[in-house]
Amino acid sequence: MASSTPLFLSSSSLLSPRSISRLNSSPSSPMFPSQNAPPLLVAHCCSSSHNGFLSNSVNPRTQIVTRTPFDAMADEGSIPNPSYRWKRVLLKVSGEALAGDKAQNIDPKVTKSIAREVSSVTSLGIEVAIVVGGGNIFRGASWAGSSGLDRSSADYIGMLATVMNAIFLQATMESIGIPTRVQTAFRMSEVAEPYIRRRAVRHLEKGRVVIFAAGTGNPFFTTDTAAALRCAEINAEVVLKATNVDGVYDEDPKLNPKAQLLDALSYQDVTTKDLSVMDMTAITLCQETISLLSFST
Repeated sequence: MASSTPLFLSSSSLLSPRSISRLNSSPSSPMFPSQNAPPLLVAHCCSSSHNGFLSNSVNPRTQIVTRTPFDAMADEGSIPNPSYRWKRVLLKVSGEALAGDKAQNIDPKVTKSIAREVSSVTSLGIEVAIVVGGGNIFRGASWAGSSGLDRSSADYIGMLATVMNAIFLQATMESIGIPTRVQTAFRMSEVAEPYIRRRAVRHLEKGRVVIFAAGTGNPFFTTDTAAALRCAEINAEVVLKATNVDGVYDEDPKLNPKAQLLDALSYQDVTTKDLSVMDMTAITLCQETISLLSFST
């Protein structure tokens, strides 16, 4: 009987084919549960070490280690045509991640890097959808109440910021030959398609990358919630959350220098300890059927 073995990626390369093709030598690793296991949450903390992730005492169905932003599963004896753990994934990219060193709102080097990594994955037959944030340009929640802006108006401006990011990322991807479609939660037909679930799925099946913009189209909902919602709607198996922080802490490290970086998390940990992985609406959606991996860019 063929056994399944996990593949590891370093934090320096999110989705490279070389990383995906590198098999772990231990097919019985407790790090990865069976395909029928409930959804898991992973917080990646940028360590280059892949040793000692989990002891046998940790139940991988409720907790998992924080070292792998993306993993795949390959059947033994079929490395030339491996069967990857996920067929369809949703990548959530924060606006702050697109800004790079913040010298400008969008760093072309960052978008080009994302495009190349996505290209390396789609070339393997894995379908990729993307949800982009807009915090590098405008964060609605931060502006609400300022200069007469109510929260709804501020959130709508933030949604427009995500559309700008999406169009920029689309242009970058198409410049290196990746067929890409942008779909927005409200109609902007001159620059993007409206979000239609069946059309989005069809694009993915044809090998196109789909970038979802404008969040959910409703104020008071974050782009993290949009990522969880779109992931569920298009039947993607996992949300890969790219951020500009190096992991999940038990407290805000900016306020408490002694804050501890957490190595293993469950959805219950996030809700009971009120950890800042995603907002609670997104976490509630994910914990039903969706696995979440949060990692640093």
